[in-house]
Order: sequence, then C-alpha cells, then structure tokens
Amino acid sequence: MTRTGNRVIGLAMMMLVSAVIGTVVVAAAKSPAKPSAQSPLPTPPASAAPVAPTATPLPAKYVVLTFDDGPDLAYTPKVLDILATYDAKATFFEVGQSVRKHPELTKRIHAAGHSVQNHTWTHADLRHLGTAAFRQQITSTDQVIQAQTGSTPGCLRPPYGGVSAAVRQQAKALGKDLVVWTVDSRDWTKPGAPAIVRHVLENVQNGSVILMHDGGGNRTQTLAALPAILKALKAQGYGFRTLTC
Repeated sequence: MTRTGNRVIGLAMMMLVSAVIGTVVVAAAKSPAKPSAQSPLPTPPASAAPVAPTATPLPAKYVVLTFDDGPDLAYTPKVLDILATYDAKATFFEVGQSVRKHPELTKRIHAAGHSVQNHTWTHADLRHLGTAAFRQQITSTDQVIQAQTGSTPGCLRPPYGGVSAAVRQQAKALGKDLVVWTVDSRDWTKPGAPAIVRHVLENVQNGSVILMHDGGGNRTQTLAALPAILKALKAQGYGFRTLTC
C-alpha cells in the first residue's frame, strides 16, 4: 500500500474512534442518574392513648331515697333543690297523669341525674284491676316518662305497697320489677317534721329503701324534714344510690 493510502486509512480510523466516543458521551448524558438512597420518613409520634373516664364508685354504705306521687309543681322543685344542696341522688316513682301535666319537671329530675320510675297512671291499687286495666296503667305511664327521659322505666312501685300473686304475675309479663320500701318515713300521715326525721333515722340501715313523697298532698313537712335527714345520713357515712331495674 502506498504512503498516501496509509494516511487515508489512518484518518478514517481516527474519525471512527471519535464518533464512537461521542456516541458514548451523549448516551451517558441522556441516561437518568440512579436515585440516591433516601432516608426513611420520620415516624409520626404515636398519639396519646385515650384516657378512659373514671367511673364514680358506688358507695358501699348507702341508702336509696325514693319519692312517690309526683311530679308536683309546688313540692318537686324544692325537693330537687334540697337534694342538690346535699349532693344526694334519689329515685322518683311518678304518677303518669302528673307527668303529663308537668312534663318539664320529669325532664328536670332526669337531667339532674335522678332515676324516674313507674307509679301507675292514676295511683290505682293494682290488686283490684283486671289484665287490660293493669296494662293500661303501666304502659301509659311508661310512654309519658319515656318521652321526657328517653328511657322506659323498668321499676314499678305498686301504690299503697299493694302486692299480690296476680300483681307479681302481671308485672313480670310487662317486664317490670316490683319495688316497695324497707323504711317508711310516714310523711304521708303528716306527723310533723321531727317525727318524720325520727322515723327514718331510727330504722335506717345499710341498703335501706326509704319512702317519702313529693306529691299527692301537702308535703311541707317532708320539705322541712328532708335537710335534717340528709345531713344526719351523711354524717353517719351513708351515700346515696338510685334504682334502675
């Protein structure tokens, strides 16, 4: 091969190498860079565990205060004020027709944390009623109480404490627990406030169910006796429970 031919071949080889190098550089420029390893995102702090509400323990030494025959516009609000003063809860056995007359009082009783239960529609003696009349007395009262409290009473106090085999059977058929009392304050006899206080304090013991009245007649003596009863019970270490059946 001549010298001129050698120069031509060498020049061609140099051009080929340059083209190859240029292609590699362009390809490298277009290739995306490998992503750098990223640090893991910080773990968000765990939210605080919800705190369960602390239930107020029921008093071990207690009585159950009960008030019958209301609600009454003259006396029930005053009973509620006295109970609030001594931080005492009670169970109110209400007459349905009185609830219909004063629904706002039943609502107030419930809102204050007291229990509202069934005491028939007209304060009827259940021992003398047939099945249909018995049912009407109870279910009608349930309905008006439920409308004000959102709850249907499970407890039934028969007026006059009138219990018989038939009353028990019919109450059970309606899903009611009969509740009477163990200590009668005898406020319904109007013996005077000191006698009412004495009737309660001389007979009370742990777990007693105490009968008083916030309706059905003149209850000024009950109002006069109630502060002394509550003060003495608290001084003796009694707490107050309500009834829910």
